[in-house]
Amino acid sequence: MIIVDTLLKNRAAENNPVRIGVFGAGFMGRGLVNQVVRYTPGMHVGVLCNRTVSAARQALLDAGVPPNDIVEAETVAAADIAVEQGKFVITADPLVACAMSQVDVLIEATGHVEYGARVTTAAIENSKHMVLMNAELDSTVGPLLKQMADQAGVILTGCDGDQPGVQINLLRFVESIGLIPRVCGNIKGLQDRYRNPTTQEGFAKQWGQTPHMVTSFADGTKISFEQAIVANATGFKVAQRGMIGIEHKGHVDELTGAYDLDQIRALGGIVEYVVGSQPSPGVYVFAEAQDDMQRHYLNYGKLGQNDLYSFYVPYHLTIFEVPLSAARVALAQDTVIAPIAGPVVDVITCAKIDLKAGAKLDGLGGYMTYGMCENYDVVRSQSLLPIGLAENATLKRDISKDAVLTYDDVDLPTDSLTVKLRQQQDEMFPVTSP
Repeated sequence: MIIVDTLLKNRAAENNPVRIGVFGAGFMGRGLVNQVVRYTPGMHVGVLCNRTVSAARQALLDAGVPPNDIVEAETVAAADIAVEQGKFVITADPLVACAMSQVDVLIEATGHVEYGARVTTAAIENSKHMVLMNAELDSTVGPLLKQMADQAGVILTGCDGDQPGVQINLLRFVESIGLIPRVCGNIKGLQDRYRNPTTQEGFAKQWGQTPHMVTSFADGTKISFEQAIVANATGFKVAQRGMIGIEHKGHVDELTGAYDLDQIRALGGIVEYVVGSQPSPGVYVFAEAQDDMQRHYLNYGKLGQNDLYSFYVPYHLTIFEVPLSAARVALAQDTVIAPIAGPVVDVITCAKIDLKAGAKLDGLGGYMTYGMCENYDVVRSQSLLPIGLAENATLKRDISKDAVLTYDDVDLPTDSLTVKLRQQQDEMFPVTSP
């Protein structure tokens, strides 16, 4: 941040802003656009792409963009000319946004797996950097997309402000002072695997979100995606299916002795979450010192007396921080969070209710399924179904509540790009049985 804010000020002084393209004018997209337009000198929203163009226009108007500065473009040439003139382009065609020469970095802010897969692959094919606000896509096929981006010479990264990026920023700090991170954790206020869009409707309306989005928060699916991409970015695993998920009403500092250190070391580190702890909704990293001198000074700094020392950030600020991710990519070629190799942890599909043969599965945060983390070698050896592929799959047999679905339980949609990408990823990263 200390470097990035200076670089953005320099670009503002030069009247040469970083030009971003945003996919999605929903809850996250609207907030992101407002933050860039009003409060991020040195950055310009070159294009806002949304399937409903009127929603994109309204997002810009709400951010204070004059109506005459908004240009709807159906071709790449028209869009590029408008951005050169300092205008704000809106379009329903993601291929226009991906192919524009007057855009430096793209941001995927829909959270939809299939749409995200299509725009991200198109961005890579057009040699565009991509910042993902889409842990769902990243967890499902992120390792393959990272390989594709590397081959194309562009950056694919998750974002600042969401819990995974905040955890990795904190982990990088901990490593930079010579400690060994052992636990990367997420702090939740609530977890109930059986919440659904009906139970979450009131909360969603209060905050201007969709019921499905807030259901995925409440039922544990979202945090599973988030911790899976932290695992893929670190090599950390889960200590058990679904993670341990300690419930604790005190401060997260009090949990440094709650984990089996020998198990954590054997796994190379773990991803985790706690429910009810403070500071909420923050993140934490527990780390080991490497010698007695470090321990002496950590104790002097009141970091504790246990084998693990607690570091935490008491908040995550999504749309406020995502512009910094785009700046890190464009101005410092710095990746926020990305897979280091093949998958380490996956998110599997579990039945939220008793399911009947012939039913078509609904989407994330729906009535039928929830997601849980599992180590990738187990997922492959047991042929477990990643929940990122489950939407619109048809059940071949009855499934009991809380049972874990396998590939043999469903017929997957034949027109899904995500399914095809996942097949490629599994071929690229084979594993042996655990």
